[in-house]
Amino acid sequence: MLKKLKPNVGLKSFIFLAVFVVLLAADLVTKVLEEEFAWNAVIIPGFIEIKSGVRNSGCAFSFLSNNPEVGQPIFISFTLLMLVGLIFVFVFLPERFKILKLSITIVVAGAIGNLVDRFIFLSADGWTPGGGVRDWFGLNMFGNITYCNLADFWIVIGAALAIVDLLFLNEWALLPLTKSAKASQAAKKEQESREDAAEKASAEKNSPKEDTKEEKEDEET
Repeated sequence: MLKKLKPNVGLKSFIFLAVFVVLLAADLVTKVLEEEFAWNAVIIPGFIEIKSGVRNSGCAFSFLSNNPEVGQPIFISFTLLMLVGLIFVFVFLPERFKILKLSITIVVAGAIGNLVDRFIFLSADGWTPGGGVRDWFGLNMFGNITYCNLADFWIVIGAALAIVDLLFLNEWALLPLTKSAKASQAAKKEQESREDAAEKASAEKNSPKEDTKEEKEDEET
């Protein structure tokens, strides 16, 4: 199986690489600007706001931020493993899976954006007091304002796009909705049917010889 794997890096992959650079830069630049200019604004009262100086020692959307000494090493290790897996899939995934490759690109940009912050605030004595991922965008989730950044949005958007693609759009879709996905799955079923028919024909071709051999043995007895 592994011997059949070949890198699939073409024009689309290089375009997605450019998208990755833009998304990562957008996340890091907004974090720097938030620190530099101390952004504070209320966009929609009680629902959307911008606040400077928010530091999240947990993961996306402030999850598990109360115990950074335990949580941060876990988050960093998990992120690194996830990045290795996603990059591997991206490199070997055929270029025709453009939506899935784009979704991987978006998730990787978000993961690296927050990973940069986790390493920045790591010191020899542990995690810098008050340090963590730089969040600035407040969004009301389940009745409370939760702070996040562009990297968090990249991760959520990329994951959602991948789920939609795998469920409805590409040739592996569980519930194919597009013409290309339906045609690809129909072609695959047709190929499997031809292979089954060829196997049956081969088996039928060999069966008379076995019958003749059995008849000869019966005549000799």
